[in-house]
Formats: sequence, structure tokens, C-alpha cells
Amino acid sequence: MTTSHDATLQARTDALASALELAGPRLDGATARRVGAAVEGVRQRLALGVDHTVVALAGGTGSGKSSLFNKVSRLTFADVGVKRPTTARVTACSWSAQADPLLDWIGVDRERRIAHSEDLEGDGAGALSGLVLLDLPDHDSVEPAHREVVDRVLPLVDLLVWVVDPQKYADDALHSGYLRAQVGSESSMVVLLNQVDTVPETQRENLVEDLDRLLADDGLEGVHVQPVSARTGEGVSRVREILEEACERRSVAAGRAAAELDAAALALLAQVPADTPWQLDAAVDRELEPVVVATGLDQVANQVGAAVRNGYGAPELPAPDRDAIALSRARWLTRAGAPLRPGWQRSLAESVAGADALRADVTAALRDVDLDVRGPASSRALRRASWVCLGLGVVLAVVGILALTGVLALDDPWGIVVAAGGGLLLVAAGALAVTRSSLRKRLAARRAAQVREQGRAAVRGVLVARLGEPTQRVLAEQRQVRELALSAREEQSARPLTGALRLPTGAELPASSTGSAAGQDTAGATV
Repeated sequence: MTTSHDATLQARTDALASALELAGPRLDGATARRVGAAVEGVRQRLALGVDHTVVALAGGTGSGKSSLFNKVSRLTFADVGVKRPTTARVTACSWSAQADPLLDWIGVDRERRIAHSEDLEGDGAGALSGLVLLDLPDHDSVEPAHREVVDRVLPLVDLLVWVVDPQKYADDALHSGYLRAQVGSESSMVVLLNQVDTVPETQRENLVEDLDRLLADDGLEGVHVQPVSARTGEGVSRVREILEEACERRSVAAGRAAAELDAAALALLAQVPADTPWQLDAAVDRELEPVVVATGLDQVANQVGAAVRNGYGAPELPAPDRDAIALSRARWLTRAGAPLRPGWQRSLAESVAGADALRADVTAALRDVDLDVRGPASSRALRRASWVCLGLGVVLAVVGILALTGVLALDDPWGIVVAAGGGLLLVAAGALAVTRSSLRKRLAARRAAQVREQGRAAVRGVLVARLGEPTQRVLAEQRQVRELALSAREEQSARPLTGALRLPTGAELPASSTGSAAGQDTAGATV
């Protein structure tokens, strides 16, 4: 049956998988591999359930992992001494008869496994029920294969128990190569300071405090440091108490999976920064004018107006200047892609139209702009009427003048009437000419404005379809990836492993080791 915790982890895993699929090749290779490995690993771990708690003893050469393994398991099974550096194989001891599928998944060879007998534990067998204890190869071995095994197994375990010794606990290879990479996984990590029997009692406190400081410098807060000696058995009972707590808390396995998901989600979030203000209309408006200028639209609109006014000419819209279109596209990508990571910038550049395609689309869209240079519908009638009035007016005016000067005999007052009629017709001819010219001018201005309006609308439509909408889709997908990555993150940090028992930190060890009532209260308090 799937528990609610399993369901939450499954939902987070699915969200991370969806984000990875949506982001696709826009993520850098390292991030994609890390997120993919986390998704696959957690899915496999969930498929196996959380009935087993996998604990791995990890450390460097000479730290005493195998001796501790044998001490904790109460067996002599792990390789120790001179045999240890010769094997790159993992040793496993399980307190369960159903651990084989899990060990197969981890990759533990069959001959390197042993199932713990309850006869060895007596009444305490149940406390470690479900425990799978792994003894890993030395991470600092001269054999590269050893480190490869460690690197492969560490992400698969539920509780990491780092075993260090007084001589090499500050080794940079441990801190820079492993511990710093475990930030966020403090709830499923313990550090054992082994071989404390080789250190004077007066120096042990200083060693633990120094190790605490180094862990804090690594970014690891709240990790329990336990002094122990595999040779004398000092602290081994406390180690078993920690393992019992891990087994009691079934959420340890889930906590490890949650930490893997959280770390992967953080890596993914680094590839999809928070949204920056970007509005489609505003972005298009910024580039509309430069592209319109590149088309020569205003000049053609003026030519249409002149043709309507003068009654001749038929202009054409030329193809826009390619360099200007390419520059506009480059500005667009720079502005829209500024906050994006390189992979998303490449995706944006591939999504929007190229300079040549954009130029061709603008040219095609402008062909639909109506370059109508026809005059007003009444222009021809007004022109004819004007010419008729002018002709008749001139004739009548001449006849009237001849009559008034006595050259032509007309009875009074017909000479005056004819002259006046001719003058009125001339005035009418002028008025008709002015009216015709005014109509042409108004129509010319209207047609020029229509060309500008239609041309700008056509250019805007191309910019929206070929630059704006692809950009909007890419940015929307980035936002969706970010939202999925955020939903894959841990809503609330898991309790540290020592939360139930409230094991002391290094600074509290002196008080808890005195056997005083105060120390006992500290060790037994509940967080």
C-alpha cells in the first residue's frame, strides 16, 4: 500500500520528471543528468518501498569502517587490515530476509551479503529490523574503481555514516569531494570520529569541536558527531542506538529521497531564474517603429497621398531593409533573452523567425495594404462641371463686355445680365475647382493615413506572430518548469536523524559524558 508520505514523494518526483521533460535540451548536460538520475533513483527506491533502511559506512583508508561494520553487526564478515584496499566491492549485512531485491538494486554481489540471525541479537533483534548495513570501499583509495563504487552507491542509501579518524578527519578530499555535496541531506547523515582511544581524553573534546566547525564550514548544520572506538567498543552502543532510531523512523528512507529531489530541484531552479517583467504588447511596440521605418511605409503613404491629390502615379511598397530587420531581431533576442540561461537563449533564438524569414513575412503582409490612388468619386463630375462653367462663363462674359462697349447690339439690360451671368459662371467654375481640390486633399490625407494604419497593423501582426508568440511560449515553458521545480522542493525540512533521541552535538558532549542528571536530560529530551 502506498503511504501518504510515498504519495507526496511520488508527486514531487513526477513534478520533477515533468519539468525535466519540458525543459529538454535547454538544460545544460550536467543539470539534466543530475535531475534525471534523481528522478530515476527515487522512483526505483519508492518501487522497493521504505520498509528497509539502508545505512552505508563511508570513509577513507584506515578510518576503520570495516572494523566498525563488524563491531556493529557483531560479525566478522567485512574485510579489514591488509585485505581492505584490494576490493572495490560493497559488503552488506541485512536484518531482514527480504532484502535481496533491494541489494540487487544497489548492486551488492551475492557473495558479499549476509543476513543477520536473530540469535545474535536476542531480544534486541526487533530494534534493527529492516536495517541493511553497507560497508563501502575507501573513497580515497588509489584504485579509481573504488571511488566509482562509492560515487555510485552513495545516492542510493538512506543514511550516510561517515567514518573519520583523528589523523585525516580534516582531509580536503573528504570535505570538498563529498561532504559539501551533501548539504541539504543533514537529516540523514551522521559522522563517527573513530579511533578516539588513540587520543588523550583531554584532547577529545577539542577534536569533536574542530570537526563540528569543519562541518559547519561545509554548510552542514546539525550533523551529529559521535566519538567511537571500534577497537575498545567505546561509543559503539550509541552507534547502535542511532541505527535503531533510523530503523524506527521509517521516514529516513523517504527523507533521503526527499533530499535527493530537493537538491535536484535546486539545480534545476538555477537553470530557470525567477520571472522578469516581459509584456508582449510592450515588446512589440518597442520594435514596431524601427521595422516600419525599414519598410519605407511613411514614404509610400506620402506618395499615395500625392497621387490622390494630383490624380496620377501608383507607388509600391519595397521589401524592407534586411540589415534593419536583422538588427531589430537581434535587439528583440537581447531584451527578451537577457535573464535566460544559455540553453533557453538558444531555444528562444530557434523559436523566433530568422531575419530572412521575418523580412519575407513583412514583405508578404504589406502586399495586402491597399495603395488606392483613385480620386473622389465626384471628382470627374466636378471637373466637368467646372470646365463647363468656365467655358460658358468666359463666353457670356465676353458677349456681355462686347454688348456693354457697343460692339455688340443688345437691348438693355441684357448686356449687363449676360456679363453678370458670365461672371457668376466663372465664380462657380472657381468654386467647383476649389471644392474638387479640397476633396482630393482630404481624401489624400485619409488614404495616406489608411496606408500607414494598415501597414503598421500588418507589420505588428508579423512581429506578434513571428517574434512575440514564440517568445511568449518559451518564457511560459520556463515559468512552468520553474513552478514544477518549486513544487518538487521540500516544503518542510526533515528532522535531523537525532531528532527523536536528541543526541548531543560536539559542543554538548562534555556535559552529556559526565553522567550528570543534566547530561542525561539533554540526551533524552525530545525535539
